[in-house]
Amino acid sequence: MKIAVVGVKGLPAKQGGIEHYCQAVYPRMVERGHTVDLYARSSYIKKSWLSVYEHHGVRVICLPSLPFRGLDALTNSALAALVCGLRGYDVIHFHALGPSLFSFIPRFLSSAKIISTCQGLDWQRGKWGKSSSSVIRLGEKMAAKYAHNVIVVSKALQNYFKQTYDLDSVYIPNAPGIYAKSDPNFTFVKSFGLQPNKYLLFLGRLVPEKRPDLLLQAFQQLKQSDWKLVLAGGDSDTTEYISELLALAGDSSKIVFAGELRGSNLAEMVRGAGLFVLPSDLEGLPLAMLEAMREGVPVIASDIPPHQQLVGGDRGILFKAGDITACAAALKQAMNQPLQLSAMAQKAQRYIQKNYTWKKITADNLAVYSQEFNDQELNLDQVENTAESIKQNVKAAKTKVV
Repeated sequence: MKIAVVGVKGLPAKQGGIEHYCQAVYPRMVERGHTVDLYARSSYIKKSWLSVYEHHGVRVICLPSLPFRGLDALTNSALAALVCGLRGYDVIHFHALGPSLFSFIPRFLSSAKIISTCQGLDWQRGKWGKSSSSVIRLGEKMAAKYAHNVIVVSKALQNYFKQTYDLDSVYIPNAPGIYAKSDPNFTFVKSFGLQPNKYLLFLGRLVPEKRPDLLLQAFQQLKQSDWKLVLAGGDSDTTEYISELLALAGDSSKIVFAGELRGSNLAEMVRGAGLFVLPSDLEGLPLAMLEAMREGVPVIASDIPPHQQLVGGDRGILFKAGDITACAAALKQAMNQPLQLSAMAQKAQRYIQKNYTWKKITADNLAVYSQEFNDQELNLDQVENTAESIKQNVKAAKTKVV
């Protein structure tokens, strides 16, 4: 199949779950003999307009966009949708709700199968204003109307599309990325004044809906002398919010802002954590949590449905979303019960290894892509079988008459 990908910043992935998702899935499709063109933002990958290069077999095509907050993704996706509609693809896959706003363009311009993946209800994210949220919500409606299939990454999102649009979406979860090798002596971790297994780790974009502010305040309630809190992640047009976090932390030596981590430094910071904490109010299916669970790090999370899907069943500790006191109590419980948390972490690790693999996710995406073609082949087979049956009946009738 000839596949186009729209709505992705670019490859190689620097930050963002969607970019890491595409980096894991599409090279595997190329290995299976398919061709993949990924339409990227030249502003993200710092290359000139219309330049083309390969990343592990995926052809990355750089298109322009307006360099303004909220318009960057939309203008790039609109242009990519138009180009894709004219280039004879078998499948055009839109990632995220904002870019899906333009899914109608190739639907009318081409015979390609249109797919939209929803990684989360982006219009609910705190960083967007009212007008931006309305545009993203419209993208959700366009995906529900014009995509041949909508893929969702959690069962909660599957329920949402059924209840909101009476749409039977396809559930295909995320899977953890593969970390680089890291220093077993934890030199990078120690450079922050941290002791392995004695710090809480928040890993993700520093945005309001992920609630690092709640975690910070809950940690301050504990007044633990031998634990520290690490907030690792970059901004996403949230400079003002990060300033608020810094003000909340004050001059405390027990709160570390590690910035955006990659490669071996990222792997080392996760592997050295005593607890991984994600207090989000809104998630699709968080890759960072999947990766921590895969690494055997105990997890504490807010009790939103996507977290319940991962951490439920004694695979970690859940606390009431948005409740600072409940978060502090969960942290205290985890610190005081290391053996129980270790058992939960081992159970979670086995669960992730069994149920969340990129090999299966790639196969499931390809199954969605090929469904329409398989249906067409099935219809042809039915016609041929019916024709053959008619021939046999006619032959039998002639024999009977004779």
